[in-house]
Amino acid sequence: MYLYLSPWRPRSPNFRICRSAPGGPIECAVSGHVLLNNPIFNRGSAHSMEERREFELTGLLPQSIHTLEQQVSHAYEQYRAKPDDLAKNTFLTSLNDQNYILYYKLLQDHIKEMFSVVYTPTEGEAIQNYSRLFRRPAGCFLNIKDIDRVEHDMGQWGRPRRHRLHRHGEEILGIGDQGTGGILISNAKLVLTTLCAGIHPDRTLPVVLDCGTDNQELLDDELYLGLRQKRVRGAEYDKFVDTFVQSARKLFPRAYIHFEDFGLTNARRILDNYRPKIPCFNDDVQGTGCVTLAGIMAGLHVGKKHIKDLTMVVFGAGTAGVGIADMVRDTIASEKKISKEEAAKQIYLIDRPGLLTAQTTGPVVRAEDKVQPNVLVGTSTQPGAFTEEIVRAMAAGCERPVILPLSNPTRLHEAVPEDLLKWTDGKALVSTGSPFPPVKGPWGPGGKEITVEPAECNNSVVFPGIGLGAVLSRSKLVTDEMLVAAVRGVAEMSPALKDDTAPLLPGVEHVRPVSVRIAREVILAAVKDGVATEKEIPTDTEELDQWIREQMWDPVYRPLKRVQSRGATRRAKAELKVVGSLPGGEHRGN
Repeated sequence: MYLYLSPWRPRSPNFRICRSAPGGPIECAVSGHVLLNNPIFNRGSAHSMEERREFELTGLLPQSIHTLEQQVSHAYEQYRAKPDDLAKNTFLTSLNDQNYILYYKLLQDHIKEMFSVVYTPTEGEAIQNYSRLFRRPAGCFLNIKDIDRVEHDMGQWGRPRRHRLHRHGEEILGIGDQGTGGILISNAKLVLTTLCAGIHPDRTLPVVLDCGTDNQELLDDELYLGLRQKRVRGAEYDKFVDTFVQSARKLFPRAYIHFEDFGLTNARRILDNYRPKIPCFNDDVQGTGCVTLAGIMAGLHVGKKHIKDLTMVVFGAGTAGVGIADMVRDTIASEKKISKEEAAKQIYLIDRPGLLTAQTTGPVVRAEDKVQPNVLVGTSTQPGAFTEEIVRAMAAGCERPVILPLSNPTRLHEAVPEDLLKWTDGKALVSTGSPFPPVKGPWGPGGKEITVEPAECNNSVVFPGIGLGAVLSRSKLVTDEMLVAAVRGVAEMSPALKDDTAPLLPGVEHVRPVSVRIAREVILAAVKDGVATEKEIPTDTEELDQWIREQMWDPVYRPLKRVQSRGATRRAKAELKVVGSLPGGEHRGN
């Protein structure tokens, strides 16, 4: 974790300088090879002549001085030359290890193209190969056998004012238990947090709680880098999680903790335990529920229906499926002014054995009992589960069926958009868990060929903005009202509201303004709920949007300021641990 502030930019005189306001030059007490080997300080060919002389870089760099834009162009050419997506992923993470300003600028300029490479589905392949590709550690590795060292080990990352912390490992991206390799999805999530919401990368920390693994293939692999034993569960596991949480709160008292991939048996109970006490969020439960509900609300609106009219079937009663059902159930209950138990009767969960349940608190019915849903959600990781027979039957009883095959990675989708649109004569409103190309078909007036763009129902649409709103408001908790506000903010920005052939959810290329909108709604809800502790938050929406935008980090080079080693901060002396991603590949020239 790094400790300096965001890039400086002029601020409106209407706002006082926030504690998270951007700063000026970066203090640096190192020089020469040490500087160039540190991704915080290294600018490669972009170092000015003054910096080259001041920091003893002359003779270590070619003579030409490049702009950041020129470096991005060069790096993009190298990226395009890689033979496949995994090689591109490795190249990008190598670049991040060398110059993280250039890394984020490259991603920012090509976010739509590179999103699936730095995140799902390519990151899943990188995680599965973590131990074999490993060259350099990246993130905080905590070991259940060294529980007494948790606070010490986290303390190596400094004591900043505020942070987002991620933790991973048990069930990842539909590929199951990947043990210590789960650190890579933490890194990927935090990259998206920076790209999508402008949270400074120096104020994030990926953490993996290594409790062993039940993946026998990993245990049998002599190269596996994690704790070589079966997963610890029960009281010892709970004590480890609590030690992590308490240490995080002690070291980083304003931290917002993002839980991830805990597995079905742990995710909900851990969230329920800590949610009333600290600002925390579980992306598998709450993030998936939020983004899916936003897509459902947009789809229902296109079909001239309301959330109160919903009948939903969710195939896959794991963490994500139950999280979606809970979020939809709570919203129906709120809208109809009925109990959650009554609202649950509109929702059916199908587990792999084939039973349907109207939520965990509702009755069980047989699969052959007649249910006519207008929303069908897949979180089963069972490819092809949404058959032509099922989809046609659904479309026969619903003018605009909302169908969301969300399982990741792509090979595990319950159906592909092309088939869903073909089987419903173009009527289906489709959103998927991974990106798919637009689909052409004769579904326009008079059989005219039109192009339909399936939305990607990806948590990255919502979780960065929720985190940004919680961090900027210094929220003591993350309340239900804050999450509902986030859903409302996303749904109101649905492109399908203006064109029913457009995606149900905003694309990743629009995610920064979407994150501002979400953060605004989350902050206003936090203020209304009395959990926001930041002072002087603007109440006017336009001023609040500006207040949010001016605290979002952008990848630009800031000048280096030479300071003496004696009395310098650990950051200035390059002594703090550096958060990167899986090192690998080669990157030359910049």
